[in-house]
Parts: sequence; structure tokens; C-alpha cells
Amino acid sequence: MLKKGTKIYSIFNNKCPKCNEGNFFEDSNPLHLKKVLTTNENCAHCGFKFVIEPSFFYGAMYVSYGLSVGISILTFILLHWLGLNLVQVFIGIIIALIILTPFTLRLSRLIYINMFVKYDASYKNDLYNKENIDHKD
Repeated sequence: MLKKGTKIYSIFNNKCPKCNEGNFFEDSNPLHLKKVLTTNENCAHCGFKFVIEPSFFYGAMYVSYGLSVGISILTFILLHWLGLNLVQVFIGIIIALIILTPFTLRLSRLIYINMFVKYDASYKNDLYNKENIDHKD
């Protein structure tokens, strides 16, 4: 299930959805808050352009909303099961959402791009690779 070539591998390992090799985000640590949403422009391995079109990741807001609702429901069930009153449960939900925000933001972008990009192990963006070779001289 977490094999290379699956969408789950790409999502949970911060990898390019096209080749599953290069990193999607510049910094792999979501707790570096200044760089939490800083993505690489292109995959370092295959050259796939991550921002497919302007404002592409606005759609990730809907995925983030769904993740936040799921976290809220799970937190509610857990804290209610522990016997906390309703006010304490809602305070717990707010704390959980604040703490998990960097993770949900990253996951939502990775899930969203994986909804549209299909894995292709043989993909190479020759134009990107040619431009990198030209600029290194």
C-alpha cells in the first residue's frame, strides 16, 4: 500500500506525484512555519512543474476543510468518550486544529495534486532538463 508508484506513497512521503522521486515541498519538516507551504517549482528528478496553472492550489482549500472536519469529529468522539463536558471538548477541538494546521495544509496540497496527476515512472520533462543544463554553463 505504501509502495513507490502509489498516490499514498507520494502524499505521505512528500514526493512528486509524477515520478515519486523528488520532493514536493522545499522543506520536509512541516513545523518550520515560515516554509510550511513553500513548494519547489519543479521536481528535481523528472522536471514536472508542480504549479500546473495559476491559482491551482485554491482547490486544496476544500481538501483542507474536509481534513479539518474529520479531525474535529475524531477529537470530539475521543474527548467525549473520555468524559469531558461540552465546553472542554470544543476547547480540545480548537487546540487540535491549531496544532495540526501545518500538517493539514501540506496534506491537502499533496492530496489535491495527486487527484489530478498520474504516476509515470518514465516521465522526463526534457525542456526542463535542457534549461537546467544550459544555465549550469
